[in-house]
Amino acid sequence: MLEIPVIRFGKPYESLEKQEVLHFATGEPIALVHQANGGIIKKDLKQAQKARDALRQFSCEELIEKLKVAAGHYLKGTLPMGNGRQSPEDFYRQQSASTGLPEHMCKGNMAKNSFVLENMGKILDCLTRGLDLNILSRGWGMENRGVVVSYQCQSPVLGAVLPSNSPGVHTLWLPAIPLQLGLVLKPGPQEPWTPYRVMAAFVEAGIPAEAFALYPGEAEAGAAVLEACDRAMIFGGTATVDRYRGNPKVQAHGPGFSKIILGDDVVDDWEQYLDLMAESIYINSGRGCINASGVWASRHTKEIAAALAKKLGPIEVKPPQDPEAGLAAFTTKINGKSMGRLVWEMIEADLKHDGVTHATADYGDRLVEKELCSYLRPVIAHATSPEAEIAKKEYMFPFATVVNCPQDQLLKKIGPTLVCTVISNDEKLIEGCINATHIDRLNIGPIPTNRLNWLQPHEGSIIDFLFRSRALQVTEDRLGSVK
Repeated sequence: MLEIPVIRFGKPYESLEKQEVLHFATGEPIALVHQANGGIIKKDLKQAQKARDALRQFSCEELIEKLKVAAGHYLKGTLPMGNGRQSPEDFYRQQSASTGLPEHMCKGNMAKNSFVLENMGKILDCLTRGLDLNILSRGWGMENRGVVVSYQCQSPVLGAVLPSNSPGVHTLWLPAIPLQLGLVLKPGPQEPWTPYRVMAAFVEAGIPAEAFALYPGEAEAGAAVLEACDRAMIFGGTATVDRYRGNPKVQAHGPGFSKIILGDDVVDDWEQYLDLMAESIYINSGRGCINASGVWASRHTKEIAAALAKKLGPIEVKPPQDPEAGLAAFTTKINGKSMGRLVWEMIEADLKHDGVTHATADYGDRLVEKELCSYLRPVIAHATSPEAEIAKKEYMFPFATVVNCPQDQLLKKIGPTLVCTVISNDEKLIEGCINATHIDRLNIGPIPTNRLNWLQPHEGSIIDFLFRSRALQVTEDRLGSVK
């Protein structure tokens, strides 16, 4: 059987504790993953500076060029994976088998990660606002406008506690290596594939293996990564975001509650935007924080909900190998209940509230339970008021509530929103969205919420997270060395 070791800054480590990665539908083992404990992680992280030192023998520009090579290896190469080797076909089939995502979506995520690696130079140029990367590497320098600036790296490594259910998040930690920070990753239990394949591609491209630490394990391992790293990411629910709110060491990524707003000036033509709304809700099985969970307008909301239900409601569960499969499986159980059933029971409770209508009710049962997994077919609800509880919910499948709300109340009622697409030519509404501090990414015009521009920051700038701008003054003779 394929065995995947712990990686302790480039060195494989076999643990006495191992965990099987199982096929979500058959229960058959796919791999045996060695487990790290908190003690090992904290001990290793005392040597974290060595990871940064290994990367600093290369310039940022040299590392960016190596990432371009790594992009090709990641997408097309047959690479080491534990005690075996993994082709691209092995990768997306294994990822699908353990996460429940359809295979074509796994292939799509491969292409997305490869694209980000290939274009990392452009991405960093935009995220740094054109800053010479040598300034980040040196810690100070002179900008083109003749001003001395200083940026202090806040950690020798970037830690990340990764999820199992959304392989698309991996693009967020990829910039660490060309910024000369090592990576300390705690893979999700069902999704070790991406971190290990990325590392293999990087090493194949000439990036030192000692820049990488991969620690599969239980919750203790994730807690140790967050404690021992001076900068780390974690992915989770609202409770996770609330727990780390205000902690400068941790960037917590949670639910998106992304939304589409139809302004009063365009809502009478809502049919023109039906495909955009459906794509935003349904693409990638609705699993992303950038998928829309709400459509807000002041009128025609019942008709919009009915049209979305007609478009998405009939979608059926298909095998993960089917290129037309659009729904991912829920692969876990809690206290003997499938995750799909638990989610559906929460939705059912909200659907019983006054002013809430289940628009997809006429298109068959939403919950599909199988022996080892479960699915939820798309759910579209309608709420006559933004006060309805269902209007504040988001789930990991194609789910959205169409909410009736007067335009002058929209920005007060929508709540935290990762991606907001506002379709309107009303300058007052647009200006309100621009100034709304509870909206992160803003799309002005008919742009699906899921279509990201990688040249823009996502949930805060990783540059601002990893580097601190500070004052630094030097004498004229020292200044001449960097001119």
